[in-house]
Amino acid sequence: MIGSLSLDQLRVLTTIADTGSFSAAGRKLGRVQSAISQAVATLEATQGVILFDRSGHRPRLTDAGRVLVDQARLVLASAARFEALAAGTRGGLEPELALAIDPLVPTAPLIESLRALSDRFPGLPVTFSTEGLGGSERRLRSGRTALGICMLLPGVPDDITAYPLMRIAMLPVVAPFHPLAMLRRPASRGDLEAHVQLVLSDPVDPGGASYGLSSARLWRFVDLGRRMDFLLAGFGWCRMPEHLIAGLIEQGRLVPLPLEDDPAPSGELVIYAAHRRDHAPGPAGRWLLDRLRQGPPLA
Repeated sequence: MIGSLSLDQLRVLTTIADTGSFSAAGRKLGRVQSAISQAVATLEATQGVILFDRSGHRPRLTDAGRVLVDQARLVLASAARFEALAAGTRGGLEPELALAIDPLVPTAPLIESLRALSDRFPGLPVTFSTEGLGGSERRLRSGRTALGICMLLPGVPDDITAYPLMRIAMLPVVAPFHPLAMLRRPASRGDLEAHVQLVLSDPVDPGGASYGLSSARLWRFVDLGRRMDFLLAGFGWCRMPEHLIAGLIEQGRLVPLPLEDDPAPSGELVIYAAHRRDHAPGPAGRWLLDRLRQGPPLA
């Protein structure tokens, strides 16, 4: 009961709309027609609206009735999700699955696993967090996230359990009109030092460890999309995930920037599924972790 409103009344209302008559709704719900009529009359009286026009052979929804039927469907669907979530929690399922995903992680390889998760646990709320560098690892340690899909640089910490999922290639690129694009040879350290390097930074610890720095002039960004805007505008150069820039290179909006001595740790970064060693995910989190690990092996 919600105040003077009950879920049963809303169920009667939507069943009449679906079946087309009070008698058909009664048959579907296993009730006599008089009980259906009384439920509608009570609903109209308590809410102060006329839901059905009864002047014809069959009752027809009024304009207000049509709008309220749609709202009734939403309420009933929400109540069903509430009941499913409560039942899952009673059975040991986590009430919510919180995931932290690094901004460099490609979404496409994760979609099928997340779709399967939704099919397997349809009432489970899933919360996604995408933060700057270091954000996923920080959320894991704080307990706010059950599972991180993230990089772990320079290596996997002792308090984190991590499973490698994929590698992503990082390519140095620059706008085609940038001076570095005019060199016609691999850029040396001296060439790079004179130009701005667009760097992704940890918003909580901007002075923390950085990797692959080559320029003396650094512009730091937390947001990957904002850094892309400045890269395309020719403000500097940077390394970007290949999956994000392949189309832009094909369109001629970016060009690869060969480096003479690339100081980056590796041309590829490993993406892990990770959780705190002392805080394993719940049933849904473990199910998703197993599903992710069943994906194609690392190249």
